Amino acid sequence: MTTSTQATIQQSMALAKAHYENFPVASVLLPKDLRAPVGLIYAFARQADDFADEGDLSSEERLALLDGFRTQLDQIRSNTTPDTPLFKALQAMIKERSLPLEPFYDLLSAFSQDVVKARYANFGEVIDYCRRSANPVGRLMLHLYQAATPRNIALSDAICTSLQLINFLQDIEIDYRKDRIYLPLDELQKYKVSEQQIASQNTQGTWSLLMEFQVNRTRKLLQSGAPLGLALPGRIGLEMRMIIAGGERILKKLHHARGDVFNQRPVLKPTDWAYMLYRAVRKK
Repeated sequence: MTTSTQATIQQSMALAKAHYENFPVASVLLPKDLRAPVGLIYAFARQADDFADEGDLSSEERLALLDGFRTQLDQIRSNTTPDTPLFKALQAMIKERSLPLEPFYDLLSAFSQDVVKARYANFGEVIDYCRRSANPVGRLMLHLYQAATPRNIALSDAICTSLQLINFLQDIEIDYRKDRIYLPLDELQKYKVSEQQIASQNTQGTWSLLMEFQVNRTRKLLQSGAPLGLALPGRIGLEMRMIIAGGERILKKLHHARGDVFNQRPVLKPTDWAYMLYRAVRKK
């Protein structure tokens, strides 16, 4: 491994640890040999997501940056040496671990969509976005674990989609500041919640009913994928059970707050992490 590659991996791990997440990212629960690959995948996704979200760039500039990542994926696909240290490190890791490239392309597709699409007509459109924004990460993890069976992939997709939906519910206010609404428009209409109500952070009327519907549906989806935590062995399984417990914890907080994410945005605190670990160990 070159000095440049080592430095890139170290930077990727630092990036993963520096950002707040509800769920473990390259955590100490993972086997040591998986932390660097997970860190590289996270660095790829984090930087691409930032292209779509951060700073004052125009839509054209954001899409150009994402196209630059796509071009470097094309270089990996054609066995050409990429231009940047991150993609050189990714190329070596993808080859060593026999990872598929399609999940990386799917992530870029989702981030590009964030630049050009700010509203979702129905739940099907939201699920299609989750298929590309969240599920690819779980599929890459399964390939790293050498556990990418059809059943495990289906369970992972359910977990990853539910985690993305949880993030949408947490970040309704944050997303609206970016002029994005991930709540399906037809469901807003059904519960008689207007966009203006989100803008004014008004939780009166049927807001709590709308949010309870979202929470219950997401909980069922998360629970449908929960057997994956027992299917995966050792520390990998423990990590997965921690992730599932984290999702359950956030949903519980959303329920108790009656969906008031404006004044009581749910986050995981040290006591939650201790409880999650207890639940994860006890379930084995």
